Amino acid sequence: MTKRELERLLRQAGFNKRSGGKHDVWVKEGSPPIPVPRHKGDIPNGTVRNILKHANLEVKI
Repeated sequence: MTKRELERLLRQAGFNKRSGGKHDVWVKEGSPPIPVPRHKGDIPNGTVRNILKHANLEVKI
């Protein structure tokens, strides 16, 4: 999954992006902040699963 696809899912779930150092931090009222790595290409499936788990989203990869 690309960073852009993951960001679209987080945005649709109500998260907002804040820029950090090497990661973008996605925040939502009542949820812990979720760091998303900022790099080109696909994000590894394990990382995507972990991010979606912390965001309480279920998507088949």
